[in-house]
Amino acid sequence: MLAFLDFEASSLGKASYPIEVAWVFEDGSSESHLIKPATDWTDWDPAAQAIHGIERRVLEETGKDHAVVAARMVEALAGHDLLASAPSWDGKWLSALLRAGGQPRRVLRLRDSDEAQLEAARACLAAVGPAAVREALAREVVGAVSQRRNGRVPDHRALADAVAEREQWLEVQAEAARRAGLWVSATMESARPD
Repeated sequence: MLAFLDFEASSLGKASYPIEVAWVFEDGSSESHLIKPATDWTDWDPAAQAIHGIERRVLEETGKDHAVVAARMVEALAGHDLLASAPSWDGKWLSALLRAGGQPRRVLRLRDSDEAQLEAARACLAAVGPAAVREALAREVVGAVSQRRNGRVPDHRALADAVAEREQWLEVQAEAARRAGLWVSATMESARPD
C-alpha cells in the first residue's frame, strides 16, 4: 500500500535531525509522532522553529523516544511503498532516525511522490491510446493538478503535509479518470457512422 510520509526537522543544516514524522496510507489511516531528540542531536535553528512552530523544549518534554519512533516506523511501514515530496531531505532524516534507533537503515526506502502521481494518472488513462498520447496526457494531468495546488502553502507540520500529498495523489486520479472518460466518449463519437 502507498504511504505518504513527511518529516519536520531541527534545521536544514548538515547536522539536522528529525523532530516530527507522520504518514498517511492511501486508505486515509495515519500516524504522527513528535520525536524526542537523541542525546547527540544538538543542532537547532530558530528560523526552522519559526516555520514549524515546534519548540525543542516541547520535544524533550512530550516527544516519544527516537528509538521507539524508529521501531514503530519499521513495524508500521516495512513492506509498503513510501512516498515523500522531498525524498532527499526526508530520506536523510529517515536514515538518521533509523540509525539512531538501532534499526537497519535500508529497511525503509523512500521514493518521490511525483512518481506515484504519474503512475496513478497512467493507470486511470489505460484506455487511452496510442501509448504516446496516453503518456503525454498523464504528464499533462499531473502538471495541471500540480499547478492548481501550486499556491498552497505547506503547513510545515508533518501530518498536514503528508495529508496534502495524499490529497494531491487523489486529485490526480480523479482528473485522469475524468479525462479518460472524455477521451473514450470522443473516440466513440468519432467512430459513429454519419
